[in-house]
Amino acid sequence: MASKTNNATAVRKEAYEGLVNLEGIDPGLLESKPLHEVQLDALVVLKILKHCREYAPVTATGQLLGIDVTGTLEVTNCFPFTSKSHEDEGQDEMDGAEYQLQMLRCLRKLNYDANTVGWYQSTYLGSFWNQSLIETQYNYQKTFAQSVVIVYDPTRTTQGNLCLRALRLCDGFMELYQNRKFTMESLIHNKLTPTSIFQSLPIKIRNSHLLTALLHELDEQISFPPSLENSLSLPSSTYTPRIPTNISPFSPNLDKLELGLESYLEKHLEYLGETVEEHGQEQWRWQGWQRNLQKEQQRLQQTISKRRLENSSRAAQGLPPAYTEEDLQPTSQTLTKILANEPSRLESLIITNQIDTYCKQVTQFAGPGLTKMFMTKGVRVEGKE
Repeated sequence: MASKTNNATAVRKEAYEGLVNLEGIDPGLLESKPLHEVQLDALVVLKILKHCREYAPVTATGQLLGIDVTGTLEVTNCFPFTSKSHEDEGQDEMDGAEYQLQMLRCLRKLNYDANTVGWYQSTYLGSFWNQSLIETQYNYQKTFAQSVVIVYDPTRTTQGNLCLRALRLCDGFMELYQNRKFTMESLIHNKLTPTSIFQSLPIKIRNSHLLTALLHELDEQISFPPSLENSLSLPSSTYTPRIPTNISPFSPNLDKLELGLESYLEKHLEYLGETVEEHGQEQWRWQGWQRNLQKEQQRLQQTISKRRLENSSRAAQGLPPAYTEEDLQPTSQTLTKILANEPSRLESLIITNQIDTYCKQVTQFAGPGLTKMFMTKGVRVEGKE
């Protein structure tokens, strides 16, 4: 993870080397507009799925290539990053950067899009909220302003829905992260909340015309009873699949009706409990700092009150004050040191987002699960009657 963040600048220089002829291009297409959609080619989606499944449960990462067109980020290609094994630990860390540069050169020679538009990574049960993700995406957006990160969860995809998310850091968080100062005062001043760290963009998958035609051909391979087939009057197809089968890939899948999926829910609840415990530890650490701050402020106020009382008694006796106005200011070296050591609230924001992700996933999973159970109960009752 750290190697690709350190090599972003080198990849940028390679990606934009050479002259580009912009003559005859509509100036409106060259304007940089805020992103509102991410469009993935079907081939890109398949490459991401294949790479992440092959390396599961290890986190798989890769680079996205494409172009930004008037607020729509079109991702037309991607390639995986190299992963070091135990045998490769002694090699130079620049091997990863050299591999990326060689890939960009080869793609450019083959007339493919070689513009870096972000990166992708896999996750397990939505456990992707961490400072490493933020640091990597921050470096990408500093280098390529329109970059996004695609997060793919193969575990949730096995439940029946393709789980792809396109995220990018919000502009306000980018400015605050540059100073690396996440105090309570800075969060309130910048109106930063857990939901305002990342911006989620809708994903649209685009198929080529040939792929769309192939999908229609596959859809026509459904086997119907003779009477139903005659009534539907399906058009004849000349496409013959290489693998003979009577089951269409678009036929209903009865695996969705399986009820024994408790392990998936148990894993979510286990991770949710661990994350809540981490959040409690962060809160306890910050509350400990706050208690020390309050104790020091109370001690300082008591000292100032005693000094003012002593000055008043000396003034009543006609004597000059023992303490000047500077000595009566509520400041001290200890208080300044405590204020400077305020714990960062970034980790709390990240953990809060992770808890929210787990809760949403449990809700999305429990709803259809309860529906299937009630449906099964109704079928069993009717069967007994």
